[in-house]
Amino acid sequence: MTSTPPDLGLGSDAERAATSQVTGGDPLLDFEGRSTPYIDYQSITVLLGLQQPRSDAPSELTFYILGQVKELLFKLIHQEAVRTRGLLDEDRVPDAVWALRRSRRVVDLLVSCWDVLGTLAPTEFNAFRDHLGQASGFQSYMYRMVEYVLGNKVPELARPHRRVPEVHQAVQQALRSPSVYDAALALLARQGADIPPALLDRDFSLPYRPDERVERAWAEVYRDSGPADPLFLLAEALMDVAEGMSRWRSLHLLTVERVIGFKPGTGGTQGVAWLRRINEHRFFPELWTARGLL
Repeated sequence: MTSTPPDLGLGSDAERAATSQVTGGDPLLDFEGRSTPYIDYQSITVLLGLQQPRSDAPSELTFYILGQVKELLFKLIHQEAVRTRGLLDEDRVPDAVWALRRSRRVVDLLVSCWDVLGTLAPTEFNAFRDHLGQASGFQSYMYRMVEYVLGNKVPELARPHRRVPEVHQAVQQALRSPSVYDAALALLARQGADIPPALLDRDFSLPYRPDERVERAWAEVYRDSGPADPLFLLAEALMDVAEGMSRWRSLHLLTVERVIGFKPGTGGTQGVAWLRRINEHRFFPELWTARGLL
């Protein structure tokens, strides 16, 4: 009796090996239909149709595409941060560290966007700047959700999205949910650290206030353990992300100052002066100040 071969399905290792035998190891060049598998999988035609510059200035496409790239990276960072928070809630510290490690690499890619935008000469940017109207990266709801999930809860900065129902709902959820840092502090408390109960059971939509006991708890993590300890690795992985986000803000400031000088921003801010002020913020504050206790 001959058994029926199992259904290998599309994209299985066995199918790929069989296809390679047919092509002699060369790429497939002919496909049925009016598309290709890659175009369909990545929605390439849709993606490349999303660029709609408003001027004839050649440099606007650079600004436009880099803005969209940043939005995609914000989405990825937010997704990874939400996943990290869930892993910490489940005491899966090594998995959370791994996710934070990848998040830092994504942040590095985000930071590199400023290297490209910094190549815009002032005259190139001015050639299309008026077409932005009041549009500003400050209004990015995906970036606001990144700030919120990492712990920078400023409720009034959710206001620009209140008239866009589906966006408003997502931003409000991010505002009211615990941050990655809140999850890390709850984990420390479960591990026996002296974390004030008021920090663990509070209104998470309000700004976080640093506490000396949290600072001491992180200092103890460093003193009492080493690079092989999960909490030590968590502290450093969180710092990697926090430092990367600070690099993002710093290079943002420098790029804006280089391209437009001290002109007001398109979104109503004072431009560089406002960016200097927000550049002072640090995510996971006691992880920074705990260094002074060591």
